[in-house]
Amino acid sequence: MHFNKLHFTKSWFLIVNPSAGNTNFRKSWICIQSLLKTKEIFFSFAFTQYTKHELVLVDEAIKQGYRNFISVGGDGTLHHVVNGIMMQRYTKTSNIKLGVIPLGTGNDWIRTYKIPNSIEKAINVIINNTVIFQDIGCITLASGKKEYFNNLAGIGYDGYVVKNLKYLKKIGSIAFLLSGLYSLLSYRKKKYSITIRDETLKEECLMIIFGICKYSGGGLRVTKYPNPTDGLLDITIVKKFSFFNLLFNLPKLYNGNIVHHKKVDNYKVKELNIINDNSIIEADGEIVGTGSLKVHIIPNAIQFLINCI
Repeated sequence: MHFNKLHFTKSWFLIVNPSAGNTNFRKSWICIQSLLKTKEIFFSFAFTQYTKHELVLVDEAIKQGYRNFISVGGDGTLHHVVNGIMMQRYTKTSNIKLGVIPLGTGNDWIRTYKIPNSIEKAINVIINNTVIFQDIGCITLASGKKEYFNNLAGIGYDGYVVKNLKYLKKIGSIAFLLSGLYSLLSYRKKKYSITIRDETLKEECLMIIFGICKYSGGGLRVTKYPNPTDGLLDITIVKKFSFFNLLFNLPKLYNGNIVHHKKVDNYKVKELNIINDNSIIEADGEIVGTGSLKVHIIPNAIQFLINCI
């Protein structure tokens, strides 16, 4: 870790993923440091060195007294930074302020808040200091392990897509589309028992999505009423879609009209339970487990620096 001498509460701590995206990291990092210094933003930083290293770095920085963080990387980096914030026990999570300098492949979370992909423009968003207290989702696996998410999570086909995506990520944002099409050819729909508001539904589904923000999978819009501050999860249950049915409705995945399809159900809830055998669970594009789970929302959990809504 690299610390500066300014008081921790007035300085920013950067969690930097040097492996994020397809950019020339060295060039990007030189640019980031230069702009931060030019704009007189005092900062310290640490590079991630292994998977989920963000959790350790965030915990140590908060223990040192830092309350302002910048995630430098993609959706995965942000996901792990958020988990580090939610898991630490030194301060209320709502005392933490978090900005993003995007370097990732999909960068879906920033789309909701119109944060630019440009490094300099993203830094200007942080300088402008427009804050939103955003909700955070919490998944509890059958083992009792908890995983938090700041964008969208899901179980079923989308988890299978994420699993296959790791082989394609380096080719850029089109990887999400290619992984989706490839996965649909081999994925088999599964049966779920879904409890929502004391009602239990038994359905064969393609996937079940738990949304907070608007976009996933490189720009897909698969939830009907996304609102990151209303204290509710936006649930989308996609039933029996065939390969050709989904292919035909592909444009609707990007313009958001898929939620109006007769084979899609939508709910707004604080929590839900899902029972199944071994379907893959993903959160913010990260595989977090398989099988049964519980999901609930934590209202106004973290301060995020945004451009607009």
